[in-house]
Amino acid sequence: MSLVYQAGTLNTTALTVPNLYVQIAQPQTLALSGASSSVLGIVGTAGWGPVGMPLPIGGMSDYIAAFGAKQNKTTDAGLAVNIAVMQEASTFVVVRVTDGTDVAASGALDGVTIQAVCTGSAGNGIVAAVTATGSGYALAVTHAELGSRTYAGAEWSGIAAAVAQDLSALVKVVLPETVPAVAAASVMLSGGTDGGVPTTAQFLGQDSTVRTGMYALRGQGCAVGLLHGVSDSTSYTAQAAFGTSEGVYMIAVGPAADTVTNAIAVKASSGLDAASVKLMFGDWLWWNDDSNGVILVSPQAFAGGRLAALSPEQSSLNKALSGVVGSQKAGLTGSSATYSTAELSVLFTAGIDVICNPAPGGSYWAVRCGHNSSSKSTMNGDNYTRLTNYIASSLAGGMGGYVGEVINDTLFSDIRSTLLGFLSSLLSQGILGVQNGELPYSVICDSSNNPQSRTALGYVQADVAVRYQGINEKFIVNLQGGASVTVSSASGSVG
Repeated sequence: MSLVYQAGTLNTTALTVPNLYVQIAQPQTLALSGASSSVLGIVGTAGWGPVGMPLPIGGMSDYIAAFGAKQNKTTDAGLAVNIAVMQEASTFVVVRVTDGTDVAASGALDGVTIQAVCTGSAGNGIVAAVTATGSGYALAVTHAELGSRTYAGAEWSGIAAAVAQDLSALVKVVLPETVPAVAAASVMLSGGTDGGVPTTAQFLGQDSTVRTGMYALRGQGCAVGLLHGVSDSTSYTAQAAFGTSEGVYMIAVGPAADTVTNAIAVKASSGLDAASVKLMFGDWLWWNDDSNGVILVSPQAFAGGRLAALSPEQSSLNKALSGVVGSQKAGLTGSSATYSTAELSVLFTAGIDVICNPAPGGSYWAVRCGHNSSSKSTMNGDNYTRLTNYIASSLAGGMGGYVGEVINDTLFSDIRSTLLGFLSSLLSQGILGVQNGELPYSVICDSSNNPQSRTALGYVQADVAVRYQGINEKFIVNLQGGASVTVSSASGSVG
């Protein structure tokens, strides 16, 4: 009788019984998939939603269903999502923060308390109505933005149990000790408040068993992140440390109506010098919001949204931004108040970027430099941070399968094939580029960098070198004109 085994479970050198042994080998793949580079993490305030819990959002409709309508607040997460969507960003993780004084809306139906499951002012729009049905009663819970739910039961206990089983319920039913009989009635919840403006520490949050604030974005696959409206320079180094450890490009900002001199001095005193943070100058932008009219907003979501929509080898430099109607420096009338070359020079030298109009390509709003806050010229481009994080995240997410394998030449070959295949795919997609006919990458994983003295201890090393494509920042066109100029043309004379 033949026997069937999974490959690797049968010691084929120790067989003693004549028979047919079939080993099922799992399909082997040496392909490595790239990590996502388009997820934008946003930490901000909202009028609804769970506090400190990262929620994936696909756009404004998802945001409104999860966090309620946008609010005219500097730190509102909904404004950041809306602005980023206008820059073609499409994938978000949103974390709501509060100052802890927020209150859930509530109401009463014949002594039974109906309480919003989340704190915030949006809960004040919830209507709970009990109506009689042929088999008992129905509790309808409705809200203009958050949606509606209906629950059935013969008495309050049954209705409360049905509500408790709904993980997407807008309310919870709190029964008194003596449960009253159900009767037709309705109530609009009230008393819900958002609380005050959270502190910088609350935006940063806690990196503990229960993560909150910025640290709730840990492990969420975010490529770009921002604490919306937070301009406190004391947060810069914490954002840098988080961005470096998590592979997230953090977009920070200076205070509104900042001056160039103050911005440079504040950055220097903060100790920020990291490729993981892009610091935007505090020239905040005017945005024509479809709900709140023309309001002043942080430039973070414009830069963050544009970067999230770009391939990781790209820079935000000179990419047109949508929805900007003015800035604090230029005003709302499109005045001629622009940045001088001297102002831009000192800002960029200090590692501070700015959104302004015009851009090198014409009269439109754009990020003007495309740099992060690092003082190292080989590391200060958006593309350096984004592409490095992308490659590192891709390797971290796909190479772990080789741990636990037997060390031999076959393993070395498989590792090289996987890495070279991934890098080749980056080249074919234009993320990497050939220059002077040379491949922009190399992989070494063999006995030359894995001597027996190391492999005997369980170490395997792969050395990967990748050359990125540069960004055209200073385009020089040499013009020679005049009647005495001699012009040579390979195509000959005009016929």
